[in-house]
Amino acid sequence: MLAELDAGFAERTAVLADGARVAYRSGGRQGPLVVLLHGISSGAASWLPCASLLAAQARVLAWDAPGYGASAALAQPAPRASDYAARLAGLLEALALRPDVIVGHSLGALMAAAFVAQARPALLPSRLLLLSPAQGYGAPGQQEQAAQVSAQRLQALAQLGVEGLAERGPQRLLSAAADAGARDWVRWNMRRLNVDGYRQAVAMLCGDAIEPYLQRRAAGVDARVACGGADVVTTPAASEALAQRLGLPFGLVPDAGHVCYIEQPQALARMLRGLLPAAAAPGAAVSH
Repeated sequence: MLAELDAGFAERTAVLADGARVAYRSGGRQGPLVVLLHGISSGAASWLPCASLLAAQARVLAWDAPGYGASAALAQPAPRASDYAARLAGLLEALALRPDVIVGHSLGALMAAAFVAQARPALLPSRLLLLSPAQGYGAPGQQEQAAQVSAQRLQALAQLGVEGLAERGPQRLLSAAADAGARDWVRWNMRRLNVDGYRQAVAMLCGDAIEPYLQRRAAGVDARVACGGADVVTTPAASEALAQRLGLPFGLVPDAGHVCYIEQPQALARMLRGLLPAAAAPGAAVSH
């Protein structure tokens, strides 16, 4: 996996107009551009199994979110999803790219929702997939639950450290049927967590909510929701309920837990191929 990561999904770095540094990985040489946003316990490299399967049909770009990997953290101690979305816009501007499809997994779904609510038209995708979306705890009336989730996550970090979180990660993030390779890949990616970036992400999870962003998403962005059939983190019932409230299509990734794109990359790649535009220019450039 690590040899394949270096060969076909190598890490690159962009310096944005404001001086911030963002690390990302890219694969594929032609076709529509798919942008992949990881969740709270992961990073850009985690997308390798799925990205490799898409490389023949699409270009793929996966970032390390602010505070993850070699990406600079945000200035705000308790950022909002809109702050992450602004950094994503800065990355796309720096690379002069417009995505055809954005996939946001878990907390990345909250970032993706904020992006389609606020990005300028020249950066907007035609399709948005919210994959096992974290809905956030920042809605009115959720203050007590938000405080509990924040305390639980930060206490676990303090007690277990990054290594301890990584060791227990596969049990919660994958189904019981996941193979050893998927479990090892989850652990490897979790071991790369940065403590300060993780704390910022916890603050965003507990202080923001996905629905207001999706309600304000730009016209013309075709959004849909999917979830692993055995997901115990953002459950199929919760994900489908979100889709129903917003009138969005919903689908399941069978035989997969929360990190369904690691556990069932073939199924996820098939789903994404179905979202690719039939005749998109390869990585269409941004209009300035």
